[in-house]
Amino acid sequence: MAKVDSNVSQGQSAFEDADRIRAMKFSFRELWNRHGSWVVTTLNLTCFFLLWEAFARSGVINPIFLPTASGMLSTLWEGLTNSAPPNAAFSGQIIDHLLFTLRNLSIGLIIACVIGIPAGLLMGGNKYVETVLSPYVWALASLPRIALVPLFILFMGFTVKMQITIIVLSAVFPIIINAWAGVKTTEKSLISAAKVFGAKKSSIYLHVVLPYTLPFIISGVQQGIGRGLVGVVIAEIFGGSNGLGFLINRAADTFNSELMYAVLLLLVIVSLSLIKLTQMLEKYVAPWRQQLKM
Repeated sequence: MAKVDSNVSQGQSAFEDADRIRAMKFSFRELWNRHGSWVVTTLNLTCFFLLWEAFARSGVINPIFLPTASGMLSTLWEGLTNSAPPNAAFSGQIIDHLLFTLRNLSIGLIIACVIGIPAGLLMGGNKYVETVLSPYVWALASLPRIALVPLFILFMGFTVKMQITIIVLSAVFPIIINAWAGVKTTEKSLISAAKVFGAKKSSIYLHVVLPYTLPFIISGVQQGIGRGLVGVVIAEIFGGSNGLGFLINRAADTFNSELMYAVLLLLVIVSLSLIKLTQMLEKYVAPWRQQLKM
């Protein structure tokens, strides 16, 4: 009898161990799903900057063209925190130029969304509006924005209004085209099902077409952010005395490679941060997209 009890207790212990192992695996998997991407990104960037530092210190490339990663990050930190020495070039200016660029970029993107989203939805929902506006949309979307900078400088001068206009023209057309495409590619079966249940045209557009188009609109906004960032840098390089674009141009003129690379890195961070915000917005306004991805 004692032997049987011993076997039973051993069996229970084995089951408990198995349950404990499964629980550990589940918790590790859950932890990895939550924070794994951040771990991979941190390790990836750490390796990248370490390789950059080693390659720059090897002397293969002149420091004027490729500074060390530590020097670039130090310049970036000093410029953002106003902790640079008093005699340092561009002491404490990065944060001021960053705020100037972000302010103009935000204004330009808001205007582009206010114009682009309704225009794209209207073009997709009305064939007459589409026929009238589509040639102008495609013509202006394919025109390089850099070619328009001298024209707008001639009309508006070296003003903030000129820079915001370039940002709007750079960002608005991806938004229009994506919203337009979203409406045109709405599944006919969804529209037919709504008609079967007696939905009116306005109700179909509001409850079927618009939700289906939301991911396209978010994608257009993401593309508009990238295009708008390019537009603001171009406008500041050619027609400004403030902003990150102006700072890149001044750093290149003075052979300050550490500052130039620091500003370029800052532009990448700004772009990725704005894209991340739009992804969070997509999770909020279109949660079914995340369910489909799973």
